[in-house]
Amino acid sequence: MDQITHSLGKLSGKMLVFGGVYSNLQALEALKQISEKENIAPENCICTGDIVGYCAQPEEAVQLFKIWGAKSILGNVEIQLRENAEDCGCDFREGSRCDSFSQLWYPYAQSKLSENSLSFIKKLPNYINFTYANKKVSVVHGSFFNVSEFIYKSTDWDVKIPNFKATNSNVIISGHCGLPFNHQQENKIWLNPGVIGMPANDGNSSVWYAILDDANNQFNFTHKTLTYNYKLTSKLMQNGVLPEEYSRTIVTGIWDNTEILPAIESGLQGFGIQL
Repeated sequence: MDQITHSLGKLSGKMLVFGGVYSNLQALEALKQISEKENIAPENCICTGDIVGYCAQPEEAVQLFKIWGAKSILGNVEIQLRENAEDCGCDFREGSRCDSFSQLWYPYAQSKLSENSLSFIKKLPNYINFTYANKKVSVVHGSFFNVSEFIYKSTDWDVKIPNFKATNSNVIISGHCGLPFNHQQENKIWLNPGVIGMPANDGNSSVWYAILDDANNQFNFTHKTLTYNYKLTSKLMQNGVLPEEYSRTIVTGIWDNTEILPAIESGLQGFGIQL
């Protein structure tokens, strides 16, 4: 299918950016409440994709997202679901633990989604762009060139810079890797707000998002943690189908394995997020 970019034009006021809902209804409910408390309009709330994923309530999560009216791009999971593919398209190494886990949660998610939810997913764009505080911003999932590319804070700037050139952007907001970070160089910002559906391998059950603020016409951002009813999320995942390891991660904040992580990020497991 064609790569579709949705332009939101010029945006102003506070914005809420986040990634990876991963079928975690309780986290999505808590984040929606944050947006309402902060008086952030739905059209100023943007997801980096993967509304569907590891947790137990894919249908409910998509429907709540739709009702909320927040914006999202396609994650690799949505692309695979849209095309009725046989796997999640996460680019996990074949035979790895993540790959074997995906053979449990992905068919489960496929089996739960209604035609209405699939129709919603099929209409999501590949990218979103907008202007904010005089900066051109592009929202991508992995990278502009590859929806499943894992880009981390430790990823070399030379790998990141072509994304700014290709999108003609000053700011890239990305998802996919599951860890919040920002990397600033050459007057450009790569910002990953993190994901709300799974903890960030930091030993904490809370999850991550970011708030943008254009006060004084400056591009300001703040990484934030979100607390939610993680015990319920974990309990619902213990359904005899989904990987038990993921239900444990929801509680412990520690990933079952770090096979997708570069050495630097892997070494920080359980030590908290270094922003």
